[in-house]
Amino acid sequence: MAEPLRDADVLQKQLNEFQDLQRQLQVMMSQKQQLFMQLEEMKAATEELSKSDKGVYRYVGSLLIECSKSDAQKDLADKKELFEMRIGILDKQDAKVRPRLEELKTSLEKALREGKLTRN
Repeated sequence: MAEPLRDADVLQKQLNEFQDLQRQLQVMMSQKQQLFMQLEEMKAATEELSKSDKGVYRYVGSLLIECSKSDAQKDLADKKELFEMRIGILDKQDAKVRPRLEELKTSLEKALREGKLTRN
C-alpha cells in the first residue's frame, strides 16, 4: 500500500519540477527577446551615428550629456557586446533546461497513459 503513495509523491515532484522548468524557460525566452530588441535599437543607433556629423548626446541618469562621436560609438559597441554575451548565457541555460524538460514530459506522459496520474 505504501508503493502507490510513494509513486504519487514522485509524480507530484516531477510535475512541480516540470512546471518550474516551463516557467524558467518562458522567462529566459522573454529576456532573450528583450535583448534582441535592444540589439536592433543599437544597430539603428549605430547606423544613424555613422551618418551624423553633428554633436552627439547620450543619457547619463536623467541628463543628456554631450559626448564625442567616438565615445558614443564605443559605448554602443560595449553595450552590444554585453547583450550578445547575455544572449549566449541564456542559450547555454536553455540548452541545459530543455533536455530535462523533455525527460520530465516523457515520464509524465507515460504515467498519464498508465493511469498513475489524474488530471484535476
